[in-house]
Amino acid sequence: MRLRVLGCSGGVGGQYKTTAMLLDDDVLIDAGTGVSSLHLEEIAKIDHIFVTHAHMDHIAFIPFMVDTVGSLREEPIVIHELPATLETLRNHIFNWQIWPDFTRIPNSDRPYMRYEALSPGDPIHLDSRRITPLPANHTVPAVGFQLDSGTTSLVFSGDTTTNDAFWTEVNKIDNLQYLIIESAFCNRQKEIAVSSKHLCPSLLAAELEKLERPVKLYITHLKPNEADETMQEIWQSIGKYDPKRLENDQLFEF
Repeated sequence: MRLRVLGCSGGVGGQYKTTAMLLDDDVLIDAGTGVSSLHLEEIAKIDHIFVTHAHMDHIAFIPFMVDTVGSLREEPIVIHELPATLETLRNHIFNWQIWPDFTRIPNSDRPYMRYEALSPGDPIHLDSRRITPLPANHTVPAVGFQLDSGTTSLVFSGDTTTNDAFWTEVNKIDNLQYLIIESAFCNRQKEIAVSSKHLCPSLLAAELEKLERPVKLYITHLKPNEADETMQEIWQSIGKYDPKRLENDQLFEF
């Protein structure tokens, strides 16, 4: 498996793009503004989009993608998400007011996209690849994902805060190698982090005490104007993990 980071920022502007990661050539993990890095031919190859939650920075490019490449494809793009996320997309995005309902275009028998509901803990098998939704704790229903090649796993937390259930599942993963986890705010913004159900360095340090496996640790969802400050605080509190800042175009092969 090969995971390419298209966007990993908590904001936009210049090189900053919101969350989207391309798994091999045919699967997206979230579809934020990072999708804009792809060429048309690359977008047309995407068969599946796995959505962590319904917030705009993680779904913004789904409508544009489907509209752009739907007519170029033989099969619909499958949007995998929690039932609550599915209903949000259906009711508030693909509702004929914000955007057309592409589950009915050009018709309901041959649509440009279709939904498939996820259930935490139930893996989706795509050939030899296994993608398992993991518990997340956010202001809306949300998940993270375990990406398992059969020999190695990468875990992406999605947007989350303090969450014992997440670590219970992560600690069961025998072949865990990489952990991509958020820290959306610096410590001076801890009150906002708590109210918006995100992590900051002090909360992240407490969460990592629950981790029972060695990992290569990467930090995502940093706010552009706080990124350096946040990473400095992370190094001070969890330097033993050798944490690294996730970057656009970073490539994981596992």
